Amino acid sequence: MVITEPRARRAVKGHRSEQRVESLLAVAREVFSERGYARTTTLEIAQRLSISEATVFSYFGSKRELCMEVIRRWYDEISTELEREVPLRSNVRHALEFAIRKHLSQLIEEGAGLCALVLSEGRIADAAFMQLIAQLKRRYIAPLMRTIESARATGEVRSDIPLHLQRDMIYGSMEHVLWGYINSGRKPDIQSTAAQLSDLLWTAFAPPQRSLDALMRFRTEVVGAVKVLESESQAVH
Repeated sequence: MVITEPRARRAVKGHRSEQRVESLLAVAREVFSERGYARTTTLEIAQRLSISEATVFSYFGSKRELCMEVIRRWYDEISTELEREVPLRSNVRHALEFAIRKHLSQLIEEGAGLCALVLSEGRIADAAFMQLIAQLKRRYIAPLMRTIESARATGEVRSDIPLHLQRDMIYGSMEHVLWGYINSGRKPDIQSTAAQLSDLLWTAFAPPQRSLDALMRFRTEVVGAVKVLESESQAVH
């Protein structure tokens, strides 16, 4: 089967046209979030903007093309931030927690509608749309996965587990959190959930010897603290 590239949005000329496109995409994002793909109509989007439906099609050839551009814009926003911010984290564990927190907050703060749109349409849509989602996701996860790959090379992250399984553990666990939110409507605490997920994943990613060393240091510190307390107690008596 030959997969064709999604048709590029037709070019717009002039400042007013660009403003119209931005307004159109903002309203489309709202409607797709509220109603999902199947129940969204270009007529409703046009009515909210007080324009004709024909005007919508003068910029986008179809509802699918409009939806693809909405999701493309969303991914571009968050991917640009991750590309800038993840390399600035002080270590791989902080990068992991930052990426998890950003992922959950971006999707959950958008509400269940856009979250469901992004997760579900990538699975059930046509081949061109699924191909677009795959391309966007590759860019989106790249900053964190580059950090983890580098940490594997230096021994900060265990390398006996395939990198693709570590990737699936990170993004698969977050997807379950998001689907739980979509299905129940109960919004999780983003900060505590991100901290718990990153702690759990770090336990799996940290090299066994490194974890053992940390435990031994903790034991030594506890033993030292107990001795200090015992000495102070004897001095008092």
